[in-house]
Amino acid sequence: MVAGTSAGALIGALHASGMPALQMKELFLGFDWKKRRHLVDLSLPRTGFIAGERLVHEMQKMLDGDIKFNELKKPFACVACDLITGEEIVMTGGSVAEAVHASISIPVVFQAVKRKGRYLIDGGLVNQVPVNVVKSMGADYIIAVNVVPRHIHKLKARLDDHGTPEIDSGPRPNIIGVMLSVIDIANSCRIESSLSGADIVIEPRMLQIGPADFHKAELSILQGEMATIDAVLKIKRELAKH
Repeated sequence: MVAGTSAGALIGALHASGMPALQMKELFLGFDWKKRRHLVDLSLPRTGFIAGERLVHEMQKMLDGDIKFNELKKPFACVACDLITGEEIVMTGGSVAEAVHASISIPVVFQAVKRKGRYLIDGGLVNQVPVNVVKSMGADYIIAVNVVPRHIHKLKARLDDHGTPEIDSGPRPNIIGVMLSVIDIANSCRIESSLSGADIVIEPRMLQIGPADFHKAELSILQGEMATIDAVLKIKRELAKH
């Protein structure tokens, strides 16, 4: 079984649908973000600048149609945040593409998604790595994947050899980068609680990859592969005990 939040919801949905890892890798490495500007359907800003309907259609293409949760090959759940109450909303039914759309709806950038009477936004605001969700689904061995650099790691990365802070913030971020960074900062300070209960945590080195660096897909995947190789032997040893 698998659960995911935000971008992890999309990857989790593809995995749960049965898409092989190699196909996923080819899909994202071949995704030209500059040519995909048609996915940005600007709207009058009510709860966000981008409606996201075109993004839903693109996800449906990836999933071979408007697949429902009960049609997936593995049990799947994804997390969003209720814009009004701040509640963690776990979605396990209905349209997978629509649920993923809610889970990845970055505040202000994307419009909040209305689903079952609630207005939903990016689940990263409440639960970046939904260990608790798969535990409640009945998982007895949990492998968590965390791509949010923990706060203490970020602080260490900004110090030089003498312990002096190095300040080099790079180019001025755009609005999407700002909102992604806001979520990233909030999560890096409280990621420990999300990871609580995991049997093993895979953490790729992401300090040089920002939350809006979609063009660094190849580097991101490489870091993920390297981190997973290190974890595989430990996972096999742990599973052999059960």
